[in-house]
Amino acid sequence: MPVEMGIWRVDTSGPRRLSGMRLPSEEDLERFLEEDPSILGDPLLIIGRQVRTDFGTYIDLLAMDQDANLHVLELKRDRTPREVIAQVLDYGSWTAELDRNSILDIANSYLNNKAFEAAFEETFGSPPPDELNDEQNLTVVAAELDTASERIVTYLNRQFGVPVNVVFFRYFEDEDRRYLARSWLISAEEATPSSAGGSKSTKRAAWNGTDWYVNFGEDKKTRAWEDARQYNFVSAGGAPWFWRTLHTLPVGARIFVRIPQTGYVGVGTTTGPARRFEEALVTAGGQQLRLADQPLQGTYRHADEVTDDNAEYVVPVEWIKTLPAAQAINEKGLFGNQNSACKLRQQFTLDRLYDAFGLAAD
Repeated sequence: MPVEMGIWRVDTSGPRRLSGMRLPSEEDLERFLEEDPSILGDPLLIIGRQVRTDFGTYIDLLAMDQDANLHVLELKRDRTPREVIAQVLDYGSWTAELDRNSILDIANSYLNNKAFEAAFEETFGSPPPDELNDEQNLTVVAAELDTASERIVTYLNRQFGVPVNVVFFRYFEDEDRRYLARSWLISAEEATPSSAGGSKSTKRAAWNGTDWYVNFGEDKKTRAWEDARQYNFVSAGGAPWFWRTLHTLPVGARIFVRIPQTGYVGVGTTTGPARRFEEALVTAGGQQLRLADQPLQGTYRHADEVTDDNAEYVVPVEWIKTLPAAQAINEKGLFGNQNSACKLRQQFTLDRLYDAFGLAAD
């Protein structure tokens, strides 16, 4: 049974419990959820309303959480409890198979002129991950449910890991004020999310085989972007976590370089593998130079005693175009990642960067 929610008004005469009332309409509740889905608890981005499935039925609300997992929100309306549970499970079977392109089509249609990537970052404060819809959450929204249906939902969730739950809303009025109170059939600690049954390869953006992302963590003392522009390199280091992915960059990779909290500042092609700073060779002014011998703003050292683990690693680059940090390309929805290097898959980001740097789409 869900936790019973009561509200008391406290004034000079003491506490007075407000009487629960019937919701004005489930259409109102659907509108409330669409306007502010956070009333369910965690922040959510609504990406569709009355979403048509391949079975000719319509999902009331389709949402996404900060991990890019889908949430099906289905109101009980005038259906029997068991009908709505069967319906939401059917929707789960459909959403589990949605690939990335299908999800983007749904979202961009609902969001009208706002790009999905920008809407995601506005809601959660960071761009969407490469992989969408790894898990689903199925939620029945109701004022009440019979005990047999509660047992079915609890059994499916706890025994088989089916990600279905019920959220109950009660409506209260106190003079000219209106209140919604919420309780869950299964608490967040008890609920069991379930991995999607579809192929992950279809839920991750396809990679074009060419473009890579490089995170250049500028620190004026340790590492400086103007050094990288002048002497044609990117670098990372201080611990294996920071430099390990830099070693995955193949020679000839096209890299788009981003300074965290600043934006994208350059695009170029790698011309050699990663080497320790003390051994790195770069090409500048038509000459091959030992980077450590040049007058640099950064020290490229993370400890007094340099080891392979704490060293700075350098990848030489032939720049196609670079920008000073003050002119960095930055807008909501552009891809960002803490790894020093990774494949750049997000088409929204690629489209923006191709245009900004004057590149032809492949």
